[in-house]
Amino acid sequence: MESFDYHQAAEMLAWQVELGATEAICDAPVNRYEVPASPPKAKTPAKGPQPLRPEAKPDPVALATRAAAGAKTIEELRTALQRFEHCELHKGARNMVFSDGVPGAPVMILGEVPDREEDRAGKPFVGRTGQMLDRMLAAIDMGRDRNVYLSNILPWRTPQNRDPQPDEIAMMRPFVQRHIALAKPKVLVLFGNWSCQSLLEKRSIMRLRGTWTKAADVACLPMVHPAALLRNPAAKREAWADLLSLQAKLRDG
Repeated sequence: MESFDYHQAAEMLAWQVELGATEAICDAPVNRYEVPASPPKAKTPAKGPQPLRPEAKPDPVALATRAAAGAKTIEELRTALQRFEHCELHKGARNMVFSDGVPGAPVMILGEVPDREEDRAGKPFVGRTGQMLDRMLAAIDMGRDRNVYLSNILPWRTPQNRDPQPDEIAMMRPFVQRHIALAKPKVLVLFGNWSCQSLLEKRSIMRLRGTWTKAADVACLPMVHPAALLRNPAAKREAWADLLSLQAKLRDG
């Protein structure tokens, strides 16, 4: 092997770098296919603040179920509902619409969602709708001051009177069911689509009306809502037939 002086060696090294050489090879041979005796240990991550895991959100239906079950009286149920903060509707409502009439009456009527007048009064079935209902009940010798108890499936008005959302209905259902259990009516009247959706999980009131069924272990009769009768007077004939059916049910037991 020829000997190189310093300058020749430097020129050859520069030439190899120019060709793209990036690694010097030593004299000892290297077996690059050899498997190491033990795999290299993974580097331990440096200790420091760990990212926070998002907290699991509480189930509002489960919370509603517990709150409703804890009420032993109708007044306790009203208080539990007032304290329930997981339904956003209460933030935009003026008043909670809980009930009217005589608790423990043989007939309990469940409406749908409070309208503007109910929201202002804090009572279900007021204004023109309430007047229509009172005339309907008087026709079969009944009234909210004697033998009828009134409530809705939602206690708060929805924004711009929109339809209730499925999660809102599900969240309030435990309170509605507990309300029925505490009121102990003989007969339940479901006014409109949304009350049927809440307790029967069915809609289309014109197909459901007039047919007796059961909800919350109570005999119930779906009927057209009095507000709908104001918009569609032609449906009063069916409503009168349903009122007579209700009267007969109470008379015959």
